[in-house]
Amino acid sequence: MELRILPGNIANMIAAGEVVQRPASVVKELMENALDAGATEVSVVIQDAGRTLIQVIDNGCGMTPDDAVLCFERHATSKIATAEDLENILTFGFRGEALASIAAVAEVTLRTRREGEEVGCEVVFAGSEHVSTREVSAPKGANFAVRNLFYNVPARRKFLKSDNVEFRHIYEEFSRVALTSPDIAFTLLHNGKEISVLKPAKSLKFRIMDLLGAAVVGDIVDISADTTLARIEGFIGRPEGAKKTLGNQFLFVNGRYFRSPYLHKAVMKAYEGMIPEGTTPSYFIYLSVDPGSIDVNISPTKTEIKFEEDSVVFQILYAAVREALGYNAISGSIDFDNPEAAQMPVLGRKFEEYRPSSIPEAGVDPFYNPFGPAHPFDEDAPLDKDFPNYTDHVDRSQNYGKLFEDRTLPTAQVMTIHGKYILSQSQSGVMVIHVRRARERVLFDRFLKAVSKNAHVTQTALFPVHVQVGVAARETFDANASLLSSLGFDITPFGADTVVVNGVPEGYSTEQGKVEALLSDILLILQDGTTSLPGQMEASLAAKFALLGAMSGDGVSSSLEAQRLIDALLSSDNPEFTSSGRRIIAILPVEELDKKF
Repeated sequence: MELRILPGNIANMIAAGEVVQRPASVVKELMENALDAGATEVSVVIQDAGRTLIQVIDNGCGMTPDDAVLCFERHATSKIATAEDLENILTFGFRGEALASIAAVAEVTLRTRREGEEVGCEVVFAGSEHVSTREVSAPKGANFAVRNLFYNVPARRKFLKSDNVEFRHIYEEFSRVALTSPDIAFTLLHNGKEISVLKPAKSLKFRIMDLLGAAVVGDIVDISADTTLARIEGFIGRPEGAKKTLGNQFLFVNGRYFRSPYLHKAVMKAYEGMIPEGTTPSYFIYLSVDPGSIDVNISPTKTEIKFEEDSVVFQILYAAVREALGYNAISGSIDFDNPEAAQMPVLGRKFEEYRPSSIPEAGVDPFYNPFGPAHPFDEDAPLDKDFPNYTDHVDRSQNYGKLFEDRTLPTAQVMTIHGKYILSQSQSGVMVIHVRRARERVLFDRFLKAVSKNAHVTQTALFPVHVQVGVAARETFDANASLLSSLGFDITPFGADTVVVNGVPEGYSTEQGKVEALLSDILLILQDGTTSLPGQMEASLAAKFALLGAMSGDGVSSSLEAQRLIDALLSSDNPEFTSSGRRIIAILPVEELDKKF
């Protein structure tokens, strides 16, 4: 086997696979370069979720014609000159790989001019090849236009997700960079539409409000700590605002966004006992440390960072979050396992004095007819031979089951247990129906029909529910409007970051809180992506929305409601199992019951 040195363009394409993973990677690198260049205004223009065009325009220092060409060479950088410089990095980029990687898998045009120079220059690269350089008229700063991303790597282009998914990733990167610099103006446009226009903010909280909405700001409290090792500032969410889906969790160190499952655990540990299992609070946490105590050079995208004293940082962050929760009187609940905690009042031996002497009982006549003649048992009421007496009712009740079809059970024979189960007599014993799974089966059949045939049933909310979902989520709802409508959701846009829920499919709750939680779960389904195979796509969507609807609905509270659910379930082609194969109906034989006694 003969060794050979890879050609420069092939080496760049391999490096690009690490740095440029999707269109959002290009947005991140170019925005960070703009901030490193001292820009106070940064505009991001996107077409077709970055497939066709990614353009980043800034008013930074710009480049000379020579530097405009050199910047596309690998390891061309102005940030470091010696190994010691790696220990004092405060800029976003420093390795000189981003532009070379982007130029290796796209067609790139750079227009730039330095302040004081009369004309600028235009440099064109494609597939790592320098195509042309010419003088042009250009404003101060830099204008990068990246076209046809992965045009020469069709396999990479093929595996890009839908426009909706790719743009969501772009907006996430845009948000992260915008949160590092609240004093900078940012603009994001997609397919000619203004998605986000951020003016310089007075403070970080105003930037969060402009970017993510007032609802997020109303849910957070300040966090602050200052030690010799690290300073912590920012905001954390109130426990009641914790959500089942991840979102609005941000960690920054020295102005750089980074991911850290380890430090995320520190935050979650501080919330133990305050939030339901499986939920996550929002947080915007900014750490300031000595640059020499961290290593940001451990991944090509620089989103992973190694701390020299990571366990100490963990403890500092945990303590800071706990202190913020306690300071805001959030964690002041009674701890029943702590003997030193405040105790519940005890009535002691005199408890019986507080017990009522008798418990009033409400009399109920199940046969009372408010629209009929006087009560048959009212001695003062005139007798009516056409009104059935008690004996007549008993006789008629013996034939009550004849009013129903063979697959229908009499309401009088149906019992609900804690709203979670339905019990009824069967030929061999007791039939038990799992309420949530029964709903899931009914909704699955209904949604599958709706997706396939555009037939749905919508229940209109008594009062329309306004939910501030954020700019990116608003875009997701807009992109999937026809799908949601076919399923029975009546959701209309309101402003740039809010939607109005006018109606939901039959079986869903219309309560404000549940509708808000519902929208978060719908976003998760829409962003999850699904197979494009005919038939499987419809079944996958129907299964996800059916499970969501079953979990968001209330329990069965009456025999009549239970009977309706049974009727709908038994009309299914497969009433015994959910679409995922979980059992809905179980039979407890009489023999098993006999063994209990």
